[in-house]
Amino acid sequence: MKLFIITKRTIICLTICLFAAVLAGVISLGAVAQTTETAAETREIPIYCVDTQEKKVAISFDAAWGNEQTEQLLDILDKYNVKATFFLVGQWVDKYPDSVKEIAKRGHDVENHSNTHAYMTQLSESEMNTEITECNKKIETLTGKCPTLFRAPYGDYNNPVVKSVKENNMYCIQWDVDSLDWKDPSPQQIVKNITDKIDCGSIILMHNGATNTPEALPTVIESIQAAGYKIVPISKIIPQGEYTIDANGMMHITSGESSESTKQTEPTTNN
Repeated sequence: MKLFIITKRTIICLTICLFAAVLAGVISLGAVAQTTETAAETREIPIYCVDTQEKKVAISFDAAWGNEQTEQLLDILDKYNVKATFFLVGQWVDKYPDSVKEIAKRGHDVENHSNTHAYMTQLSESEMNTEITECNKKIETLTGKCPTLFRAPYGDYNNPVVKSVKENNMYCIQWDVDSLDWKDPSPQQIVKNITDKIDCGSIILMHNGATNTPEALPTVIESIQAAGYKIVPISKIIPQGEYTIDANGMMHITSGESSESTKQTEPTTNN
């Protein structure tokens, strides 16, 4: 029969090994908990389009630089009795206040495209808030109405950007149909870029300073209407009430009703 003699040295070694095993377990559990917490963080997504059975779409124009085409675009929209959404940069508002007033006078949405057209994700939360609020103030001063929609320059967003927009009681808006007019394609290609992709609830991106946008716009409108769609401002395509946004950026209403019949969208934070 073998005898096992436990020495003081053996006890110390066993104690050290046990302590190391417990420590490793604690570290492992901490890592799992941290991973779980990170995975559980909600990804904030802007509104790319709206879930609706109604055949309606929204045309939007971003205005950040020049102003040579704005009046022409407004006249075309008037000709077809179409209302659109204009996202204006605060610095553009400073340069062209009369155009801002005219856009609002003709019944279009006048919304926020940041104050300086900065890359929002490169800013601190305080700077993000300033970009949003300063542009809001400028637009409200000229139109009497504070914007409720925000579009990040370059489509550049992350969780803090979307949260900053929501904290200002606004909707963060992207698009699901890009005309690519900023690349200066032919008018025919602009029309194709739009009509090949529109669906119920689509939000279309165009620009007020792209070379061929004025020439393309009449055919864009006629083609959309010929396909049975009604063109409305974004504020009239977004439903009111509680909502969710899926992984593709589609907004789904969970309570309330469509804002089609209302004049002003009342943003609701999605928790």
